[in-house]
Amino acid sequence: MFKFWGDGSETAKEQIRQITVRSTENFNWTFIFILAVVFYVYWSEIRKKEWHAVWAGLALYGVHWLYEIANAVIAKLSGYPLWAVSNGSTTFILLVGVCWELSMMFSLAGIISFKMLPDDRSKRYFAKGKFKGISCRLTGAVGMALLFALVESFLAATSNRSFIWVYPWWGVLPVFITTYIPFFLASNYVPDLPAKKRSAFLITEWALVAVLLAALIPLGII
Repeated sequence: MFKFWGDGSETAKEQIRQITVRSTENFNWTFIFILAVVFYVYWSEIRKKEWHAVWAGLALYGVHWLYEIANAVIAKLSGYPLWAVSNGSTTFILLVGVCWELSMMFSLAGIISFKMLPDDRSKRYFAKGKFKGISCRLTGAVGMALLFALVESFLAATSNRSFIWVYPWWGVLPVFITTYIPFFLASNYVPDLPAKKRSAFLITEWALVAVLLAALIPLGII
């Protein structure tokens, strides 16, 4: 039911070699429905002037894209990505490691994580004596990261290999620590940064995403 590490199998490698990035062969109308849901969520937050939630969503989603670009570059340089999605599990593959459905989920993940924080985001857990406790933002980020790592473990174990890990040293633990914790730290901390720092983070992040996509896709690198 769960898979915790890549197995380096020829089956996994062959599935990765068969991935067709940005092919419309499996395209269907769920693409439009999912886009409409994401648009509705963001527009609802904007209408309510819930700007912190919007910033949380954009912060995590930008980090997600930087990771996916890096993963695609790794695939180009080494032959295999750290993670990949299979042709049969999606309607549209954006980059080797991310499909449309997965990417749209990540566009909402930051909003979800932020809204799960207590109203008082300065709250700290386990404070006792001289120990000041652990920030609810950090606790929330680690908890969400653990949940997402376990979900990814399930996806990697599905019979159609919805998620593919090749390298034996890559799996739940490195995904949890190096990928998902940074994702949710972004969504939980960036919204409450001072305005100038928050703007600098979001503008730099998304400018970098735009430049990398505009440069690397035409070059055939990703």
